[in-house]
Amino acid sequence: MSAIDELVRHTRAAAASVAGSVVSIGSDGRGSGFVVAADRVVTNVHHLRDRTTSVRFADGRVAQGTVVGTDGDGDLAVLEVVTGDAAPLTWSESTPEMGDIVLSVSRDHASASVTSGQVSSIARAFRGPRGRRIEGGIEHTAPMRRGASGGPLLALDGRVIGINTHRLDAGFYLARSGTESLRALVGKLASGESVRRPHLGVAVAPPPVTRKLRQSVGLSEVDGLLVRSVETDSPAGRAGVLVGDVLVRADGAVLEAPDLLLDALAAAGDSLALDIVRGVEQLDIIVTFGE
Repeated sequence: MSAIDELVRHTRAAAASVAGSVVSIGSDGRGSGFVVAADRVVTNVHHLRDRTTSVRFADGRVAQGTVVGTDGDGDLAVLEVVTGDAAPLTWSESTPEMGDIVLSVSRDHASASVTSGQVSSIARAFRGPRGRRIEGGIEHTAPMRRGASGGPLLALDGRVIGINTHRLDAGFYLARSGTESLRALVGKLASGESVRRPHLGVAVAPPPVTRKLRQSVGLSEVDGLLVRSVETDSPAGRAGVLVGDVLVRADGAVLEAPDLLLDALAAAGDSLALDIVRGVEQLDIIVTFGE
């Protein structure tokens, strides 16, 4: 049997085994998802418009799904919906490698779609819907049509190795890798938990812009993040952070890039200690977070 014949055999077998568990999300078919447990479907947060959304199954049945858990920064949501005979897909415990053949599965109003491609990168960082960095994404070349994100990325044995998120340029696509931590996260979302990371409430400029702007008004250069705006009644605003402040450290971590502030926020508890330069003054501000 040739390599092409073998690929066709695996693709057909995977399609037959998983297609019944892949669903269409939204009345307009804007996304896909798949069954992860009885009466639980995972998809991308960016497909949601409200706390409920329609879910179309392989047998043509359409039911209203209700959001039970979300990770907005990670672009994941789990819906509660009667899944009936649609069986949960099985996660793979193997780590994909560059060059592996993978399959993308999605569903629109009419039927399931299955495409094949190769893993082109296993450590691709990308931005979630709210701008936070997501590490370790799987970049692959299995074509995804409009409405395919949220569907599963499969190994040739039909097990899930990732959750497709979006298309890149030049025929490349991204998926969140189905690592042990992601599987645990999906389990938490399915149980009704949501991920809520602290929100500071500021827009910042990177250090090169900070240095240039301070120099332009006759102030000494400072490495840090320049505060360009502060949201009204945000944790930062309530703590006294002002436009023009330079955030130098957060909980002791030197802020050499905006992502480092996001990392500090992700690790923060009920408060975050900021070292700030305001004009020529050095200030210590404690930001506290509520619900």
